[in-house]
Amino acid sequence: MTLRIGSTAPDFTAQTTEGQIRFHDWIGDNWCILFSHPKDFTPVCTTELGYMAKLKPEFDKRNTKVIGLSVDPVDNHSKWSADIEETQGTAPNYPMIGDTDLAVSKAYDMLPEDEGASAEGRTPADNATVRTVFIIGPDKKIKAMLIYPMTSGRNFDEVLRLLDSIQLNAKHTVATPVNWKPGEDIIIPPTVSKEDADKKFPGGYKTLKPYLRVAPQPKD
Repeated sequence: MTLRIGSTAPDFTAQTTEGQIRFHDWIGDNWCILFSHPKDFTPVCTTELGYMAKLKPEFDKRNTKVIGLSVDPVDNHSKWSADIEETQGTAPNYPMIGDTDLAVSKAYDMLPEDEGASAEGRTPADNATVRTVFIIGPDKKIKAMLIYPMTSGRNFDEVLRLLDSIQLNAKHTVATPVNWKPGEDIIIPPTVSKEDADKKFPGGYKTLKPYLRVAPQPKD
């Protein structure tokens, strides 16, 4: 199965560090960040898990649940958590999926179907493609995917910025320009007619080109 933006996020049942979950039920009416790791006790991922724990209150403010995944057993995740707290200052404060049969990794197109059915004996290099961030909406559709190599730590500040942009679009049907940050001007999509743009932005907007109209960010 090939996943794309707009695809339904595959549902699954899995064991996590906070008990068994049914993924879609667990998301509920929230947004979700699912971020995956090739194996426990890997150096780059250790830094990522600690930073995400520090950033989690910001995702909470945005009605967004956070969940991690690694192909190793949940018991290993708990031991890894102690290392993360010791070295990064914060232990994971969100559930971590144990994907020991590789089922979730395969369902999310991070591993080929013929990769076997067990995490036992696999090295991080065997699972190098399991380094993806998925942003999933309350409608259980995939809104964004970011894929990283093992040697490059992910930028979760950028994930938060991207989530802000996606949520703003979901609420107001706007687009955001390069390097946009919350509070800055937005772009009115070409699909919004002039009549509708005039209604949505009574304070006015700038037409730089017929296809490029800039306006202040809508108020919540």
